[in-house]
Amino acid sequence: MKSQPKNPVAAHRERLKRDGIVRLEVKVGKNDVTLMRRIADVLADPQQAPEARSILRKHFTGPAPTGLKALLVAAPLEGIELDRIVDTGRPVDL
Repeated sequence: MKSQPKNPVAAHRERLKRDGIVRLEVKVGKNDVTLMRRIADVLADPQQAPEARSILRKHFTGPAPTGLKALLVAAPLEGIELDRIVDTGRPVDL
């Protein structure tokens, strides 16, 4: 049998862990605080959570690009001219 945590904060964190809740810290701009809190509230509501997860997953699927190569692969290249003029340099007599 587990021993009781000695302080209330530890007991609270143990209950959250047992219930499968994870603490997450997010840094957002001042204008997005209300939005992020609302998203967290909706995800915590059992009735609204499935639809909200579906919408969020549809718009934000896949891992975020890391590195220059992944960023270039994910970039929209429509309308960008990618052909180069071939420059063989100046003629040199050897």
